[in-house]
Amino acid sequence: MKILITGGAGFIGSNLCDYFIEKEYQVVCLDNFATGHLHNLDQVINHSNFTLIEGDIRKIEDCQKAVQGVDYVLHQAALGSVPRSIKDPITTNEVNVSGFLNMLTAARDAKVKRFIYAASSSTYGDSQGLPKVEDVIGKPLSPYAITKYVNELYAEIFSKTYGIETIGLRYFNVFGRKQDPNGAYAAVIPLFVKQLMNYESPVINGDGNYSRDFTYIDNVIQMNELAITTQNPEAINTVYNTAYGDRTTLTQLVKLLKDNLALFDPKIAEVEVLHGPNRAGDIPHSLASIDKAKNNLGYHPQYSIEQGIQEAVSWYFHNLK
Repeated sequence: MKILITGGAGFIGSNLCDYFIEKEYQVVCLDNFATGHLHNLDQVINHSNFTLIEGDIRKIEDCQKAVQGVDYVLHQAALGSVPRSIKDPITTNEVNVSGFLNMLTAARDAKVKRFIYAASSSTYGDSQGLPKVEDVIGKPLSPYAITKYVNELYAEIFSKTYGIETIGLRYFNVFGRKQDPNGAYAAVIPLFVKQLMNYESPVINGDGNYSRDFTYIDNVIQMNELAITTQNPEAINTVYNTAYGDRTTLTQLVKLLKDNLALFDPKIAEVEVLHGPNRAGDIPHSLASIDKAKNNLGYHPQYSIEQGIQEAVSWYFHNLK
């Protein structure tokens, strides 16, 4: 079985590369290293079943090269981050919409069996209802959210028009090993971990009551594997929440991080937490219903946020030092 993982040097992509090489798949990784890192591929780079293509999804010829002889595509390549999309909507659109369309077209032309792609919980936009159910969405709140919604629309049209099988996985606040704590758009968990380890005060946007369905990386890997292996005709050409199905406030999150980090370094328990203004484009609460994934794919997430934080903190403590 040969799979292409776009954005394979990134956080989620590199974890998928590690997992599927271990499972004895042939893995092709396409990455332009705009946000990914070569060191994320240390475990697989010299493996005989692994191929690295340095290329850009904005170039159709790179996409065509990458899909040659591929059975399944796991499309992770994207420019993430709501704030980045607000600052630079054009580049976000070029990568997330034009790049996505290039990959989808190349996959169709290469007769790829199934195109599985990273969708986003940002698609729920201003929808107030909780938990979030796949077929009820609101208006997007950022350029990033628009691009991820457009991905879903393109995938649906390609399924109907050209017959290519697609599955979208709406990721909810994924965290875990290899998530980059550096840079202007670092995700909240690795950023807070790095700050706490340096005895710096993390800054919570708002009063700390905004909540998220934080999802450990191994649950995401599980969903990608189920999306590849499912034989259920009802399970394809649709989208799934990819989450744990529970929510945690930012205040609770920081306490979890401090408690777990303090096991390694007791001084971290004394670090003060600060509060700043709410961030533009942020939704107040996010909680996924995972019933559809359970029913159609047999998904049962293995890691709660507590278990995931324990694993992630241990990884960071041993790798950031």
